[in-house]
Amino acid sequence: MDIIFYHPTFDAAWWLNALTTALPGARVREWQPGDNEHADYALVWHPPVEMLHGRELKAVFALGAGVDSILSKLKANPEMLPEHIPLFRLEDTGMGQQMQEYAVSQVLHWFRRFDDYQALKQQARWEPLPEYQHDEFTIGILGAGVLGSKVAEALRPWGFPLRCWSRSRKAWPGVESFAGKEELPAFLNNTRVLINLLPNTPETVGIINQTLINQLADNSYLLNLARGVHLNEEDLLSALESGKLKGAMLDVFSREPLPAESPLWAHPRVAMTPHVAAVTRPPEAVDYIAHTIGQLEAGNAVSGQVDRARGY
Repeated sequence: MDIIFYHPTFDAAWWLNALTTALPGARVREWQPGDNEHADYALVWHPPVEMLHGRELKAVFALGAGVDSILSKLKANPEMLPEHIPLFRLEDTGMGQQMQEYAVSQVLHWFRRFDDYQALKQQARWEPLPEYQHDEFTIGILGAGVLGSKVAEALRPWGFPLRCWSRSRKAWPGVESFAGKEELPAFLNNTRVLINLLPNTPETVGIINQTLINQLADNSYLLNLARGVHLNEEDLLSALESGKLKGAMLDVFSREPLPAESPLWAHPRVAMTPHVAAVTRPPEAVDYIAHTIGQLEAGNAVSGQVDRARGY
C-alpha cells in the first residue's frame, strides 16, 4: 500500500512516522513536485492540482473538517479528481470537544454578562446587573452535522432552550429541530444566541446577512465558528451599531489573516480568535485515517465520505 502526504504547514516527518506506525507495511512518502509514482491513498490539505491529477487512487483524505478548498479547485480542474474516487473529511478527531469548549465558554460569558461587566470596568463603575433568565436565552445552532451535534450535546445540561436548523430534520434529545428554507424564519424567531456551524456551500455563502439578523431576538449574539464567507461583515457591523446585535464572537473571516484595516479589530463589541476554534489534532487524525483505510481495504462501509454535490 502506497500513501502520499501533502500539507503546506504540518510537520511532514512526524506524520510519515505516525502513519507508518499506525499502518504497518504501508509505504508513506511526502509528495514533491514531479512525483508521479504509484499511490493508493492521498492525504492532503490545499493540494496542488498536479499531485492528484491522473492518479487512480482508492481514496483521498482531506486533513481537516472542511473540503471547500479541494472542491473549489475541482470546479476549475474537474480532471484533478474523478467522481469515482471517494473524498473523505475528518469527521471529528478531537474537533468536537474543541468546539464544545469554545461554544460553552462563550455562551456562558454572554449569559453571565461578563461582556457588560468588562465594559463597566473600563469606566471604573461598580454596578451589579440584573441576571439573564435561562428560558429567555434561546440558543440556535445553524448546521446540524457532527460538530453541531457535539455543541448541542455540551449545551444541553445548562438548561437553555436549544434549537437547530439544517437541510433535514434531526431527532436530538432536548433540541427543537427546524429544516429547510421555509422553516428558517421560525428557527430565527426569539433566538438570542446564534451559533454558526454550517458547511461552506454555494447556498450558504452570505447567509448571515441583514435579512437574517433582523429576524433574531433584539440584543442577540452571534458566534461564527464555521467559515467567514457565511457572514456579511458590513451587515454585522450595522447590526451592532443599531443595537440589534449586542455582541459577536468571530473565529473565521472572509479574508484570513484579517487585514489590519478591518473595522472589526477596533469594534468594542466584537471579540475574535485567529481560526483556532477547532484545529486538526494529529494523533486523533492518524487514528481515524488508519482505521478508515483499514475498513476500506477490508471492503467494509465507512463514514465521512464527502457528497460533492452538497459540498460536505
